[in-house]
Amino acid sequence: MSSKPVVHSRPPSVETVLKVLRQRQGETIADADESGALVAVARTTIDDERTRLNAGEPPRSIEAMADAAEELLELYLDPHAAVPEPVINATGVILHTNLGRATWPDVAVEAVGLAAGWGMLELDPETGRRGPRFHLAEDHLVALTGAGAAMVVNNNAAAVAIAVGLAGTGGVIVSRGELVEIGGGVRIPEIVERAGARLIEVGTTNRTRSADFESPLRSGDARVVLRVHPSNFTMAGFVEEPDAAAVARLAHEHGAIVIDDLGSGALLATEQFGLLHEPTPSERLALGADVVTFSGDKLIGGPQAGLVVGRADLIERLRRDPLARAMRPDKAILAAVAATLGLYRAGVAATEIPVWQRIATPADDLKERAGWIAQMCAAFFAPRAGVEVVELASPIGGGSLPGQTVPSWGVKVPFRSAHDAAAALRQGYPSVLARVSDDAVVFDLRTVGLGADGDIVRRIGELSATGA
Repeated sequence: MSSKPVVHSRPPSVETVLKVLRQRQGETIADADESGALVAVARTTIDDERTRLNAGEPPRSIEAMADAAEELLELYLDPHAAVPEPVINATGVILHTNLGRATWPDVAVEAVGLAAGWGMLELDPETGRRGPRFHLAEDHLVALTGAGAAMVVNNNAAAVAIAVGLAGTGGVIVSRGELVEIGGGVRIPEIVERAGARLIEVGTTNRTRSADFESPLRSGDARVVLRVHPSNFTMAGFVEEPDAAAVARLAHEHGAIVIDDLGSGALLATEQFGLLHEPTPSERLALGADVVTFSGDKLIGGPQAGLVVGRADLIERLRRDPLARAMRPDKAILAAVAATLGLYRAGVAATEIPVWQRIATPADDLKERAGWIAQMCAAFFAPRAGVEVVELASPIGGGSLPGQTVPSWGVKVPFRSAHDAAAALRQGYPSVLARVSDDAVVFDLRTVGLGADGDIVRRIGELSATGA
């Protein structure tokens, strides 16, 4: 007769859980390191049990807790668990911040795998001595923008922060209309303050002219003019922006440096995709900017990185800044950035980089796919009435091209509770993230890969089978 599992009213000791774990693991515990792993999962399991009991849940048996600990150990050793759960993005948001923004081109993914091993990261192959850090990404940036030099840091917030450091303890002029929050609660005034510089505000929220910069520049109070591209919002109505070239001339006349933060940045002419013009780094350099910063994971379409281009002497000063080492990316990111930029230099970015592929996909192609999904639903899930093919507008997202959309098509599926259905879609496999509109879930196909249409049909079918 089997004994009844022992249940505790409060969490057992680590030793008690470990005893059961060691009995189960047997000879697989060969050294102290593995034993240490068991101690770690035992403690985590006991902490979870304490939380359950405090919430009023019934206690578990030692055996059940050991089961949970073993599942944790398997999770820690599973390489697939070390990355965020993959998801089918059916929201239509092309650069979805919460999903990791840009999906990388194939060459960038391959480059990361190759870079994971040993390589000549900071070694001169001819002399065998330490050499310059791998600089192909910087070479690409110089060629693509016409800058004197370039560098790569962790992200664009880091790029702006280190660039503002060129002001030292001097003043940094920013138009009041550009004192923005760039995401994650990070605000331009705070970046300037953290750099040890003094913020000098000019103009007004809606109107700033070139002449507004003249007084602080003439007085010598300002060492830097910082221009921040409003990449995540728009202003309309009674607005005026200063002429970029005129501001640069004024700044240079008084020995000040001009820094342009482009936010998302772009290396392709966005007009060719039916979008409004997005200023490029080369344009801003031509208009007198000394340093230009932009992101690697938005319209560039690669990994998260801050890309800095500009005058060679200023870039060299940034390299020598103590913060540069704290902000530099690792070898894998450098390789992925270089591979992504290489596609631009080869002239194939529009067809090889996913963000531009998705923007450029003809709407009629998406309409045809939406029709197929609707037909499959009608054929196999008869109870699911009212499935519609709908015309949509896909936003760019990710703090890029605010307010601009790309024509799209998708499928609208009614449910008893659209919010419950959307939650079930997020939690099943494969996970699907879609829009909720009134009493329906909308699947925008502009951001859905060709191979995922069948998965969407299957997930709709699963919900239909439950009577959702």
